[in-house]
Amino acid sequence: MKKKASRFIANFFNLEASGGILLMLTAIVAVICANSGVAHLYEKLLHLHPLAWIPGVNELGINLSLHHLINEGLMAIFFFLVGLELKREVMEGELSDRRNIMLPIIGALGGMLLPALIYVSLNHGDPLAIHGWAIPAATDIAFALGVLTLLGSRVPYSIKIFLTSLAIFDDLGAVLIIALFYTKDIAVLPLAAAAGCTAILACLNHIGATKKLPYLVVGFFLWLATLNSGVDAVVAGVVLAMFIPLYSHEKPDISPLKKLEHDLHPTVSYIILPLFAFANSGLHLQGIGAEQILHPVPLGIALGLFFGKQAGVFGLCFLAIKLKIAQLPTGINWKIFYGVSILCGIGFTMSLFIGGLAFHENGTQRVFDERLGIILGSLVSGLVGYTILRLTTHPQTDQE
Repeated sequence: MKKKASRFIANFFNLEASGGILLMLTAIVAVICANSGVAHLYEKLLHLHPLAWIPGVNELGINLSLHHLINEGLMAIFFFLVGLELKREVMEGELSDRRNIMLPIIGALGGMLLPALIYVSLNHGDPLAIHGWAIPAATDIAFALGVLTLLGSRVPYSIKIFLTSLAIFDDLGAVLIIALFYTKDIAVLPLAAAAGCTAILACLNHIGATKKLPYLVVGFFLWLATLNSGVDAVVAGVVLAMFIPLYSHEKPDISPLKKLEHDLHPTVSYIILPLFAFANSGLHLQGIGAEQILHPVPLGIALGLFFGKQAGVFGLCFLAIKLKIAQLPTGINWKIFYGVSILCGIGFTMSLFIGGLAFHENGTQRVFDERLGIILGSLVSGLVGYTILRLTTHPQTDQE
């Protein structure tokens, strides 16, 4: 019995879809906790300060609650991994070819602009609600790829590459949005310290340093400075990734970047993202009815994710291909491409993250819960996208 259980667990974690499945399960557990007899324990857990007993944390400004430690600390590691993936893909992967890079960039732009416009059109008269304009602009790579993986051999590999590339550019766009629009009051001294750390990272890269430890130590102080600067701390993760060397000059067969990427993937997929989902998905269902669902904030998010994403991604990509700016990925047709465009409406992780920055950081009392729109929009996008791809693809058949 123990061997069967061990084999099942091993097989589960070998599945490409396992990260997305685990993310979904932890989100469900969070909703159950928030609406059961343990709701007070769930809230109390998230407001614990686990670093409080460590000397000096108050002076360093890192005496964070568990909720903020996950969002500001662990999620910086997630963005670090996103930065590593982007750098590798641009330098030697699928995105090193201009013909492959244009379509996901254009798709990401359309998939950010149109959902934001839909949201703004419904919330432009509310000075509080308008802060959430970027929430439906996000795409969740773990969930979206998880849905594709459930289709098995029906989906050409080229479409997985496209979706991954688009999600990476989408995440990069989210980082820029966070840095530019969700920055609090700037503290000059910590920001100067962050700039100094960035200069040190640039020097390490310039002299060809390949040991990971110096980069990670400087990266920690960069994160610490960014945390106290008013700029969201997750930005430090992407900045650090840009300076990690792809290869060693002395030993070309050694790649510090690829080693870090390989080592971080399981931690991010099976620990960090599920913890984030658990800490941020505790939606209170009591009293939710048509009035709450049709509030302009959750409605704008849901419509932005489902209609805005598919229209923005598919529409702009269609135009770019017809104008010969980009080309349709090999082995797929427009029906499959449309199904994948709908999957881009699964915003979950990044939408929750931006929602937290927009509404939860200031402690303002609200009559809406943006998570309702995020969950509904992501769920409908996932189900409809999966159904369309299921109907328009065939196992082991070459697509036109």
